[in-house]
Amino acid sequence: MTTELSKTFDPADIEQRWYAHWEENGLFRPERKGAEPFTIVNPPPNVTGSLHIGHALDNTLQDVVIRYERLRGKDALWVVGTDHAGIATQMVVERQMEAKQDKRTNYSREDFVGKVWEWKEESGGTITRQLRRLGCSMDWSREQFTMDEHFSNAVLKTFVDLHKEGLIYRDKRLVNWDVKLKTAISDLEVETVDVKGAFWHFRYPLADGVTTSEGKDYLVVATTRPETMLADMAVAVHPDDERYKSVVGKDILQPITGRRFKVVADEHADPELGSGCVKITPGHDFNDFDVGKRAGFAAAEMLNMLDAEGNVCQTADGLVPDEFIGLHRFKRDGVDGARELVVARMKELGFLIPHVTKDKEGNEQEHDAEPRTIATPFGDRGGVVIEPWLTDQWYVDAETLAKAPIQAVKDGTIEIVPKSWEKTFFNWMENIQPWCVSRQLWWGHRIPAWYDEDSNPYVAMTEEEAQTQAGEGVALTRDDDVLDTWFSSALWPFATLGWPDNTELFDKHYPNDLLISGFDILFFWDARMMMQGMHLTGKAPWPRLYLHGLVRAADGAKMSKSKGNVVDPLGLIDRYGADALRFFMSAMESQGRDIKMDERRVEGYRNFATKLWNATRFCQSNGIGASTSIAAPAATQAVNKWIIGEVVETKNALEQAMADLRFDAAANTIYHFVWDRFCDWYIELIKGNFDEETKAVAGWALDQILVMLHPFMPFITEELWSKQGDRPDYPLITAKWPDPQAEVDASAKAEIDWLIALTSAVRTAKNELGIAPGAKLEAYCPAPSALGRKVVEENAAAIERLARLTPVRFEEAPGGAAMQVAAGDDAFIVPLEGVIDIEAEKARLSKAMEASTKEAKSLEGRLNNANFVERAKPEAVEKARADFAHHTAEIERLKAALARLG
Repeated sequence: MTTELSKTFDPADIEQRWYAHWEENGLFRPERKGAEPFTIVNPPPNVTGSLHIGHALDNTLQDVVIRYERLRGKDALWVVGTDHAGIATQMVVERQMEAKQDKRTNYSREDFVGKVWEWKEESGGTITRQLRRLGCSMDWSREQFTMDEHFSNAVLKTFVDLHKEGLIYRDKRLVNWDVKLKTAISDLEVETVDVKGAFWHFRYPLADGVTTSEGKDYLVVATTRPETMLADMAVAVHPDDERYKSVVGKDILQPITGRRFKVVADEHADPELGSGCVKITPGHDFNDFDVGKRAGFAAAEMLNMLDAEGNVCQTADGLVPDEFIGLHRFKRDGVDGARELVVARMKELGFLIPHVTKDKEGNEQEHDAEPRTIATPFGDRGGVVIEPWLTDQWYVDAETLAKAPIQAVKDGTIEIVPKSWEKTFFNWMENIQPWCVSRQLWWGHRIPAWYDEDSNPYVAMTEEEAQTQAGEGVALTRDDDVLDTWFSSALWPFATLGWPDNTELFDKHYPNDLLISGFDILFFWDARMMMQGMHLTGKAPWPRLYLHGLVRAADGAKMSKSKGNVVDPLGLIDRYGADALRFFMSAMESQGRDIKMDERRVEGYRNFATKLWNATRFCQSNGIGASTSIAAPAATQAVNKWIIGEVVETKNALEQAMADLRFDAAANTIYHFVWDRFCDWYIELIKGNFDEETKAVAGWALDQILVMLHPFMPFITEELWSKQGDRPDYPLITAKWPDPQAEVDASAKAEIDWLIALTSAVRTAKNELGIAPGAKLEAYCPAPSALGRKVVEENAAAIERLARLTPVRFEEAPGGAAMQVAAGDDAFIVPLEGVIDIEAEKARLSKAMEASTKEAKSLEGRLNNANFVERAKPEAVEKARADFAHHTAEIERLKAALARLG
């Protein structure tokens, strides 16, 4: 029994109600013990997060897949949870403390961590509530958190086991040090920004009366970071540079510290760049670190001149002058830093080489440095310049762990979609560096290592086990660091299922079936899951990895708060409903290409939902309710056979698109079937003929629409499904995927497609010639095909109602002005004498064509002008191209209209 729908579609009225129903009734993971499993895991959002437009895209695509597979009868599990987000969460809590004139160091580590847990319980569920608003059908009954006890045990076990295998080790190396957060961060968390800086040139005197082949008793070095000379340990020249061969191995002096060190030969020095001499500070530059190692310096011997906050400290050799100790590396709050003082002292000592320019009059002017735009690394969270800093950290042997994933992608065990990302994947994985996994934070998984008085580490699951390793009576101190957040999230596909225990859930749902993620976390997360998954379980975490693009602003620019072009998905849901936003995301997602935000299209998909709502209301008003069978009803009428065939073709096309992970093709397939074939044509064709067969077929076809559309628009489809019939134990979310058990009837398809073609052709011609849509016209078809004659004879009433042609005669047309329209192989002549003013219409069309021709020519000229294309704003060029395409099409349309008039 149908329940009457309200006159207007109101998304807000149905969304919360249906989501609560699904979740409360356990419908996101129905009991299907014997069913084939299908498993995905969500990229766990930060517990500090709020839903942004990227989350909306990522989670919409996942939900489309999981709802689709659930409808196909799978035991579909979407694992959901949040990441503890070490740095981000600690920052949030510390900022709240600062607002109260409090700080972390006022508390013990345990008490501070307790405050973070309090914050998590009170404020950490924002994004999970927002995912519900989007309609995400996740298994909330098993919601995970990366700091949950079982997950933490898996993380610690992984660390201990990898350490036993020699795949985790402690080493002194340079790291990206964030002086604001006072922790190491990964290369992937560093953003390079072009900033205005300077290039200074200095003389370093050679010792012991040594001179170059040119007779100079000094070498010229240039640097963008003069403050680091306080820790210089060498000057490098290229081994083939004839200018300096005589001084290689000789001593040189650093003027401020008086440090005496060697000139070394190393290919890092470029003879073509500046003087060809490079100052080497191995403790504060990644390239210099490598030069230093090649020159024979052990990491422990490399000098460090900065503390954790970026302030100058004394080096191991004690040669930094006292006036520098405690200075910040840069100028800060108006106070000169080490950089400014180094430059000043070198200038006073006569070792600064000025940069000389000429003014407009040709007069020379001296400057301390040459202005330069410098690519500078910043921490993506701390927001300050990253300092390469020499510290002891824990590292994962990523090179060894990367071998299995590389092979898996090469041999097809793991398919990356789109395939174009494979090259990037191989390039990064084949050149992967040791993975620094220790972070100097309090919030996170504390590293399971204890040290004796000589700093020897003992790695174990518990302090008792570590004590056993160290021996009785050995005093142990636990490592203060925590693990990189990405180390724990790398275990997400299997630790969430109970690993390392062989649980029933793990055995059934691992490996997962698919991972969907943004390409921007391919190396942060996806590759690391491959490495850990294959090493720890012996299996790839999933056979397919789908990488989607970014959602950009309407003009193609990257969204950012500073640009003010960020789009709030919750605002879009408030205005247009979750279904409309989801459909937009699906329809625009084209295998990894970035999506341009277009609110008008979101609004258009809201209109699409409204059209389906109104079509269902129309069906209800004519006695069309829920179907009673999965198979298509028996049909004798061509129009009903035709719509059944359209369902069959739509289902097949939709399944192929989903198999290929072509979300855009899948969405557009169901969109065009609903809008064009069902609403615009089938409903029009059956008006006035609601016999029992037609009502049965129409109700069945509408049910198939609701099922096929459900993955994309779950809320409206569930509401319509419930109102079409009384089926309380058969909600749409767990309905059966269409199985028409029917074939496409070629004869019926040909008949109805011919009728649609005739109607469309007449409507188009009327529009072009300015004839009122409702005007009834005579038509002549002198030589009808067998198909044409059959359709006209059997559908005269429909042709009169839809095409407004009456009568249609199979004979020669009378002379005079007429328009011609075609359907299939049949040509129809429609007399126009007395219908329109032929000459006036010709004049109107000619004038319009002249205007479009003139505009198209002008636009073509602009687009052929290289200056315009290269220098104009991209949006201006894009608009010109769109306008040119419009006028070109308009010219063709007007030509066709004139041709119709003879």
